[in-house]
Amino acid sequence: MAVVTSHLPDDDLSRTLTIARVDAPGARAVAVAGGAYTVLLTGAQTGGRYSLIDMLVPPGGGPPLHRHDFDEMFAVLDGEIELTFRGDTQRAGTGAVVNIPANAPHKFRNTSDRPAHLLCLCAPPGQEDFFLAVGDPLESRDSPPPALSDAEKAERRSRAQALAEQYRTELLGP
Repeated sequence: MAVVTSHLPDDDLSRTLTIARVDAPGARAVAVAGGAYTVLLTGAQTGGRYSLIDMLVPPGGGPPLHRHDFDEMFAVLDGEIELTFRGDTQRAGTGAVVNIPANAPHKFRNTSDRPAHLLCLCAPPGQEDFFLAVGDPLESRDSPPPALSDAEKAERRSRAQALAEQYRTELLGP
């Protein structure tokens, strides 16, 4: 009888099943770029492979032009975003999946009159830590973001700019 050996490594029993929910106790939600971002899975939970972030983006919300040295994928669960990728602008609505290759300049904005709901996967992880470092903590994903003064908005931009390199990100626009 032939012995079959696998080309796969053994099961890593130190890694466990994770079931994440945006409304779970301890879920970390922060206000970033006008929206509510909830970290569902961290790099620590995925063995350093990826992170997963739930995004509620209000009308007018979205990040400025930026780039980073990791791949980013958005699944548009509801609503529509206007996405600018390397200077070309397109729309992505409910059911669309958008892949942003590492290092490509991009931004998105919710230009509709209703919230957009996105699921964002970053591989490798780290973006979740950037959001937690620059965002304003929210009690829950449904909590309204704080009303910030112009000085507070400038401080958030300055903080993001100061931390961007540490999180493999370059902010290219206001």
